[in-house]
Amino acid sequence: MTLFITFSAAVILHGLLLFGVFLKLPVREQKAPTLMDVTLITQPAPRQPKDASVLAAQNQLASKTLAATEEQVARQKRVNTLPPPAKVKAAKKIATPIDSVDKPVTREQVKKADNENSSPPRLSPELLQQQISQLATDVRNQTLQTTAQRLKFIDAISAHKYVAAQYLKDFETKVEHTGNMNYPQEAMQKDFSSTLTMDVGIRADGSIYSIRINQSSGNPALDEAAKKIVRMSAPFPALPADLLKEVDVLIITRVWRFSDQSGITTAQ
Repeated sequence: MTLFITFSAAVILHGLLLFGVFLKLPVREQKAPTLMDVTLITQPAPRQPKDASVLAAQNQLASKTLAATEEQVARQKRVNTLPPPAKVKAAKKIATPIDSVDKPVTREQVKKADNENSSPPRLSPELLQQQISQLATDVRNQTLQTTAQRLKFIDAISAHKYVAAQYLKDFETKVEHTGNMNYPQEAMQKDFSSTLTMDVGIRADGSIYSIRINQSSGNPALDEAAKKIVRMSAPFPALPADLLKEVDVLIITRVWRFSDQSGITTAQ
C-alpha cells in the first residue's frame, strides 16, 4: 500500500514539473517570408549612380525613374541639331467614289464608279428635243427625196397612159358608187350644189397613201364627208405591173361635185 502511494506521488510530481517547463518555454514568433528585389542587368551603366537604392553586381540606372544614359543624351543632342527636313508639297489627290482607307470597297461602289466614268454627258431637255426634231426632219427629207422620183400624179404618167387612164376610170366608178350609197347629210338640202378638189394617193397594193383637200368646198363638214367616202371605198385595186415600173405611189386628182339632182360625180 505504501509503495502504491509513493509511486502515485512520484508520477504526479513529475507531471507538475513537466507542465511547468512547457509553460516557461518562449514561443517562437512566425515571421512572414522576406521578399527579395531582383534586378536583371542587360547592360551596365557607364558610371556609378549618385543615389543608389539597391546593391547590384554592376552599375545600373533605373529604366523609368532615373535619367537617361550619356549615350542617349548625346544621341538626342545630335538629333536636335539636325536641320529640319525639306517640306515637299504633296500632289493634290482627287478623291474618287472608291477612294477609301478605313472602309473596304464594295462591288456596288466599283460598278457605280465605272458607270459614272463611262456614262455619256447628259443633255438638257431642250437640247434633246431639238436634236430629235432635227433627226426627224432629216429622215423625212431623205424619205421624200427617195420617194419623190417614184411618186407621180396620174396626169404625169408618160409611158403607160392607157393603163393609167383605165385605172382612173375604175377609181371614179368605185368612189361615186360608194358616195351615192352613203350620200352626206350636208348635201341633201334642196337645190344644193357644191364642189371641192381632192388628191388621193394610192400605194402599189391599193391602200391609201394620202388624202388632201386642194380646194375646199367652203363647208368643212362636206370636206370631211368626201374624205370619209374615200376611206370607205378603200382598198382600191392594186396598181398594174406596168404602172409599178414607173411609180410606187399614184396620186389621183379629181373635182368632186355634190348636187341634190345628180348626186356625187368626179371629173378632171
